[in-house]
Amino acid sequence: MDRIIGIDYGRKRTGLAASDPLRIFATALDTVDSTKLIDYLKNYAEKETIIRFVVGYPVNLDGSPSEALSDVDAFLKTLGKTFPDIPVTLEDERFTSVLAHRIMIDGGMKAKDRRNKASVDRISAAILLQDYLDRSSGAVFAVNPDSVPESMSRNKTRKKR
Repeated sequence: MDRIIGIDYGRKRTGLAASDPLRIFATALDTVDSTKLIDYLKNYAEKETIIRFVVGYPVNLDGSPSEALSDVDAFLKTLGKTFPDIPVTLEDERFTSVLAHRIMIDGGMKAKDRRNKASVDRISAAILLQDYLDRSSGAVFAVNPDSVPESMSRNKTRKKR
């Protein structure tokens, strides 16, 4: 099955996410020691067909390069040499950690569990990938009320009991 892999690269740890085969949903996959990331991706590629990597690209709010940019650039070179036939898309990763924390809070995760940076990295990778999937699908999820079958409409007249 074809998959797109989301990568939130960090100097110590890297969060990973994978798309479903239809490339609609991103799911948090794993957090890996960054020194073992390429081996992890090679093993994953033996089981699943990777058709694209979406890598978080760290820039500051003003668009200038962040401190982590040189680490990501070095990783991108290694990724390109290891998987030369798989395209890489860079995705702005600003606010992904903040969004990841919000998702954990909204999901009811306990404060102790939210301090686990590995969870933040995985969720951040899923956010990056989902943003890419949403933009690239061209899907529009707005529903025209006139297209809803009468049997499903809330405007349907209900019988009094």
